[in-house]
Amino acid sequence: MKRIVVTGGSGKAGRAVVADLNEHGYEVLDVDVMASLHPDDPTRVADLSDLGQTIESLRGADAVVHLAAIPAPNILPPGETFRINMMSTYNVFSAAEILGMERVVWASSETLIGIPFEREQPRYAPIDEDHPRIPESHYALSKLAGEVIAGQFNRWSGIPYVALRISNIMEEWEYEERFPGFWDDATLRKWNLWGYVDARDVAQAVRLSLTADIAATDAFLVAAADNCMTRESLRLMAEVYPGVPIRGEVAGYDTLLSIDKARSQLGYEPQHSWRDYVSSG
Repeated sequence: MKRIVVTGGSGKAGRAVVADLNEHGYEVLDVDVMASLHPDDPTRVADLSDLGQTIESLRGADAVVHLAAIPAPNILPPGETFRINMMSTYNVFSAAEILGMERVVWASSETLIGIPFEREQPRYAPIDEDHPRIPESHYALSKLAGEVIAGQFNRWSGIPYVALRISNIMEEWEYEERFPGFWDDATLRKWNLWGYVDARDVAQAVRLSLTADIAATDAFLVAAADNCMTRESLRLMAEVYPGVPIRGEVAGYDTLLSIDKARSQLGYEPQHSWRDYVSSG
């Protein structure tokens, strides 16, 4: 498996994924609605909401990493977000079957678990892949539907579909720029249990998912190993979510978005923390 199409390769996660796969010897093609700004990363400009363009863009690849999407709620009207995300995902999954690809790795989302936790509270913490899926936006709903569709396409084709429920993606420059603004008020980042993930660690998870021993469909939470705060995780939970049960051991600043499954089944181990780049005083 050497030829990989990365949809959305010009985006935040996509740039890191393309770079990482290139560094590890893959032949990579970025397919996006906008061209990459990097001259060494060729881009095929295509509208993935069109099935014909999607098939032609993926033709000749061994696998696809599907990251292209409206990346968050509130960018477009809700129905348009759902339409674009749903059609592009359906078309990529369809093209993978039509072209006989070996694997699909794609960006699901942490939002499936009820993020932002406003109407609903977490059922327990750390949250894992068994937590109830309670989407609170059309964006999250599109990701939930994508996971259901992936299961159906796997049943039809036998192609493995690996969903990565990716946390709030950060690039290195954002640690010093943004993180100190979180620390004084624990409620500012309660919406996803103070989680985040470095774009380079997303790339690691994607690469590992391409070769992991997965035969059907599976989903993995992908987050940093720690929280984004200067306060320990159990203290944050006691302050903001005192009634939420704690399951298992949580030490120090451990993430409250469990990455145990990704660690054990993908070999994922986050390499980057904001603490390596910013002094907390």
